Amino acid sequence: MRTIAIGTLIGLAAASIGLAAPADAAQHPHLDRLVKLKDIRAHQQDLQTIATYNGGTRAAGEPGSEVSTQYIVKQLTKAGYKPTVQDFTFDYYKQKTPAVFERPGGPVYTYGTDFDTLDYSGSGDVTAVATAIDPDGAGVGSGCEASDFAGFTKGGIALVKRGGCTFADKAGAAQTAGAAAIAIYNDGTTPDRTGPVAGTASQPFQIPVIGPSHQLGTDLVKAAASGSLTLHIKTSTINERRTTHNVIADTKRGRADNVVVMGAHLDSVTTGPGINDNGSGTATILTIAQHIDELGGDLKNKVRFAFWGAEEEGLLGSTYYVTHLSAAQKATIALNLNFDMLGSPNGRRGVYDGDDSQGAGTNPPAGSGAIEKVFLDYYGGRGLQTSQSEFDGRSDYGPFIDNGIPAGGLDSGAEKLKTTEEAEIYGGEAGKAYDGCYHQACDTFANNNNTILDQLADGAANAVQVFAKSTLPVNGASVAARKALVAPAVKRAPAGVDVR
Repeated sequence: MRTIAIGTLIGLAAASIGLAAPADAAQHPHLDRLVKLKDIRAHQQDLQTIATYNGGTRAAGEPGSEVSTQYIVKQLTKAGYKPTVQDFTFDYYKQKTPAVFERPGGPVYTYGTDFDTLDYSGSGDVTAVATAIDPDGAGVGSGCEASDFAGFTKGGIALVKRGGCTFADKAGAAQTAGAAAIAIYNDGTTPDRTGPVAGTASQPFQIPVIGPSHQLGTDLVKAAASGSLTLHIKTSTINERRTTHNVIADTKRGRADNVVVMGAHLDSVTTGPGINDNGSGTATILTIAQHIDELGGDLKNKVRFAFWGAEEEGLLGSTYYVTHLSAAQKATIALNLNFDMLGSPNGRRGVYDGDDSQGAGTNPPAGSGAIEKVFLDYYGGRGLQTSQSEFDGRSDYGPFIDNGIPAGGLDSGAEKLKTTEEAEIYGGEAGKAYDGCYHQACDTFANNNNTILDQLADGAANAVQVFAKSTLPVNGASVAARKALVAPAVKRAPAGVDVR
């Protein structure tokens, strides 16, 4: 780890600063006016070029990630920052060739349409009898408990239905029971859970782990019930430890004991360049970092820009950062703002549900609702409607709220489907994914909605300006109050991809 300079705890003075964005642009610059779409897009184009010349990806552990890190460091340095790079190791995974799935002498299933490979699948070439494991999901869920595998023949293929526990739990139980491979088919409970399972097993496994579609899985269960079902599964993957990085940079101005952390993940998935996910968030906060010093004396609180590594592997960079802070260091963080996908082509103006009105179950720390209100007030003032985004912790704000730090942010939507109501508000197509190229090779510079990106960037810039001036409604600007909120880290499910 290259040392990160984090302010020490010092005494606080009470904040008495107004919360509205400055009204007089001549006296007080509006950061949302300084942050231009063309500059954000220029950074995205640079990230695209980096990916194009480095295997088409900027995934953690890949050359494109290393060059992307260097790019951020150089851009920040040029803007007058002294960025630090925090190194950490992680379980690197890559599929070397598309998996094979078939019934010997029968159908050959299509990769990406009928099935997918789960991240952290092991390698193997298995032809064996498949057994449906508790297809009705009695108890916790299909394949969630060791008892589900009672009588399972070692060396066979476990056919398991999604739901009830994580993919890792299912794969672990199958591997322990002696399965040579596991196929976790989709459960069809919602429209976005009918296709192949393209999630993550969260940790390396020795056996192949694939995810058939709901229809294929259901058909295979029926075939297994009517007689012996033999399947062939072949996977070729890499599972090894590699090093990746977070990049951290603080403004020179502002109180070091009441820091606003503004973050976005830098990495992409291995299958594509990730220019929306999350080159859009990366480019936005980088552009904000390049202009925020123009606020001058309005920068009362220090702003920390964070470019997280290995988010796609399970919030690894942000988790590493937060869990390696002392209690005193955590107490200096007033709040976290997170921006993960801001330019989805069929997107929306999504605001994290910080007051938990949707009841996502994360019990947001006090102050998170106030952050949401800042975003809502900003867009309301512009006559722009917004949509609530689930505050489920499945992005890099997760480790912050797990440690009692208020958080909020914006997003334009990922793989879920746009509703009819949203299509009426934002345009685009109802029933289609917000980003049809989510986690795919087509997530390129062209995969973008300029209007949504521009508006969400404006909201991000306004929010950080508001909180750089005062965090009174979020944390009372009190270190004592922050100390009371610091809690032990809680393990959270990986983000960006499905784990259960």
